[in-house]
Amino acid sequence: MRVDLHCHSTASDGTDTPAELVRNAAAAGLDVVALTDHDTTRGYGEAVAALPAGLTLVTGAELSCRIDGVSMHLLAYLFDPEEPELLAERELVRDDRVPRARGMVARLQELDVPITWEQVARIAGDGSVGRPHVATALVELGVVPSVDEAFTGDWLADGGRAYVPKHETDPFEAIRLVKGAGGVTVFAHPGASKRGRTVPESAIAEMAAAGLDGIEVDHMDHDEDTRVRLRGLAADLGLLVTGSSDYHGSRKTVALGEYTTDPEVYGEITRRATGAFPVPGTGGI
Repeated sequence: MRVDLHCHSTASDGTDTPAELVRNAAAAGLDVVALTDHDTTRGYGEAVAALPAGLTLVTGAELSCRIDGVSMHLLAYLFDPEEPELLAERELVRDDRVPRARGMVARLQELDVPITWEQVARIAGDGSVGRPHVATALVELGVVPSVDEAFTGDWLADGGRAYVPKHETDPFEAIRLVKGAGGVTVFAHPGASKRGRTVPESAIAEMAAAGLDGIEVDHMDHDEDTRVRLRGLAADLGLLVTGSSDYHGSRKTVALGEYTTDPEVYGEITRRATGAFPVPGTGGI
């Protein structure tokens, strides 16, 4: 059983539509795939309608959080998408994305980059606009060779020359909201130091005490030493260990299913969830 619990579609910053994502997941030999777009659940309906037979969909989202000045992402699985408190917080984060992206465009223009808001909006399409869309514009303009190269101090990394902060949820509040909506929480890529400052282990321990369910260990942004350290931390704190591709289509080089979650851990996530249930594929449309 192959389980990939962290994937993005055009509903946020991926390049596959939700329908293409589930079809590509089936073609990649996955048995379970999670749709975890940034701060939105808009891709659910299309993904469910296109879900191939033999593939199970886990609905989720990747929530934007910040603790002590450090940005972090919280994967939320199988929550009730209509629960009012969590829905209101997601909308607050999402509504801040456009002014934030416009601010980054303005800063880049001040740095003599010939970027325009119209270019970024075209790249984002109907998705929740974010830094990867601005980064893609920089690639199109030849400013950087790849999206990853845009996430440096010279450009879009936290504290970078063109970085603009956005509204981000306190992770303890996010854990409370997801739990209140019947969901399960996993700290996404906690050791991804190349993205900027990382959350200290002491804070992860506090989150575990507050109800955090797991940490994402097997991820493209974690080297082997980091994975060993995080597995030990998870064991000490009684946290689940997940693995995921963090697939973004052609926006990143990682393939669907390149990193996966142990089926027993997936089973435990489904057992803990009460807000929603995995959706089995029936052949799609």
